[in-house]
Amino acid sequence: MHSTLHSPEEILRSWFGYDSFRGQQKKIIDTIVAGKDAFVLMPTGGGKSLCYQVPALVMPGTCLVISPLIALMKDQVQALRINGIEAAFLNSSLGAEEEYSILQKCGEGKLKLLYTSPERALLMPQSFWKKVNVNLIAVDEAHCVSQWGHDFRKEYTRIGELRANFPDVSMVALTATADKLTRKDILTHLGLHQPEVFISSFDRPNLSISVRSGLRSAEKNDLLFSFLAARRNDAGIIYCISRKMCEVLSGMLFERGIRNAFYHAGMESVERARVQDAFLHDEISVVVATIAFGMGIDKSNVRWVVHYNLPRNMESYYQEIGRAGRDGLPGDTLLLYGARDLGMLGYFATQSAQPELQLEKLHRMQYFAESRICRKRTLLSYFGEKLTRDCGNCDVCLHPPRFSDHTKTAQLVFTLIERCREQLSLGILVGVLRGSNAEEIRSRGFHLLQQFGAGRERPEHEWRQVIYQLTGIGYLEVAYDDHHALRLNPSAQEVLAGKGRVQLAEIPSRKTERNRPVPEILVAHQRDADSGELFEALRKLRLEIAREEKVAPYIVFHDKSLREMCDRLPLSESELRSISGLSDRKMEKYGERFLSLLREWESFSQS
Repeated sequence: MHSTLHSPEEILRSWFGYDSFRGQQKKIIDTIVAGKDAFVLMPTGGGKSLCYQVPALVMPGTCLVISPLIALMKDQVQALRINGIEAAFLNSSLGAEEEYSILQKCGEGKLKLLYTSPERALLMPQSFWKKVNVNLIAVDEAHCVSQWGHDFRKEYTRIGELRANFPDVSMVALTATADKLTRKDILTHLGLHQPEVFISSFDRPNLSISVRSGLRSAEKNDLLFSFLAARRNDAGIIYCISRKMCEVLSGMLFERGIRNAFYHAGMESVERARVQDAFLHDEISVVVATIAFGMGIDKSNVRWVVHYNLPRNMESYYQEIGRAGRDGLPGDTLLLYGARDLGMLGYFATQSAQPELQLEKLHRMQYFAESRICRKRTLLSYFGEKLTRDCGNCDVCLHPPRFSDHTKTAQLVFTLIERCREQLSLGILVGVLRGSNAEEIRSRGFHLLQQFGAGRERPEHEWRQVIYQLTGIGYLEVAYDDHHALRLNPSAQEVLAGKGRVQLAEIPSRKTERNRPVPEILVAHQRDADSGELFEALRKLRLEIAREEKVAPYIVFHDKSLREMCDRLPLSESELRSISGLSDRKMEKYGERFLSLLREWESFSQS
């Protein structure tokens, strides 16, 4: 076990301003401090960063943090420094003099955390690393190591080489987005030594999910403008499928008086950085972007995310909606999907390095958008997590479809998969059920099975919907690394044994989907807290301090801390110290200014 400077609880209270750990944080921290490797899968907003930042401060030495993006490093370092923690980053944005100063501090043991990219870390000479007392290697956004992931970066596969410099130092890999295949790749490529694995729920209860499919362009715009009209004071992101669409939609928003900026990979890097900084610093509240506006967005007070088009896959969708409500407060997400989206996305998939895989993932995304079962259940099932009840916070739950018993249909599907030793892809399975004469089916002898043609009366698109539903609610899963074969989960085996009933939703037509009511709570509501005069006054003071410090406002305080001040109205130093996120350093620097405002407010409201 490593020697320690302070207890994790003391570090948490003093340096970060929190009274207690959440979820599995304490177990993860104890594992790392004990010198063991760890793999951490935790949703966005779950507190992954504290899982390595606290051990870095508990143990003597410097924590090396591998991070994929300059913006992400900058954000993390600013947040640490404002709490009085010595941290720095090494990347191409630094001048020679600044870089030399950081390297010198690191060699002298004056830094507690050093952020850098895998490429940069691998370029550093052995002589440098011999001078640094590295106490931990933290690999952030670890899903980048996997070829099955949506953000694959080849450089991440070489991180194992870096570890050779520190054979006795523990390593922690952290990600918010990884299915079973990606998790397996992370453990293999990073060479983690008998790691403790911590998998938190993928569920984000504070996020509402609303999806509308089968939309024409005019219908998309009407829904979008209605959604935005109710959220004029809130920050949000609109994701578009193409660069041109970003620019066109941005112009349409300006015509309606909505200040915004567009962001895509075709822009000059200086201009992209300007837009990102303006958004992070609350100078603009809306960004219309392609997926290029990605992992570097660590802004905690994004209140909504809109997808103007169908995302490419479930991983991207989950990660992108996860940018809303990072502070734990409510966040709304809206997906607007039209048939035209599929053509462009299908083309992108065929041009990718893994066309078959990307097309299969696109089809899964399409099913999600068109399905009529709880969105959260479908989404979590994709990542291997079974939600035992409907979420009550999505458009399907608020306007539920009719369900009916499909146990016999499910048993037919499960029996066929079992008879074929779980080697059938969705396309082949549907072909066998419908009695297809395709060469691939006959050459493998599937036409001789008892179940061949047993589902001729049901159209192909309905069979696909049935199988997608069975997958979405956790009876089946797809083995993407084995020709997309369908596999039976334990719950399917129970149905085969006659121990369970299967209820499936009716399959909607395009017309009924388009006319489905839009839940008012997801499209046209305004939270009272947002319009409160005290909250706005606190936000104004926070912005003033942020500009003085030259940091993003949410780095000074999260919205959650400001809302707590509104609810509890602390008027003394001890009362203010109890507000979540108020570290000793922040209390020392900003406490009197916030207390002065709160006391003035109390005095005014009493008069």
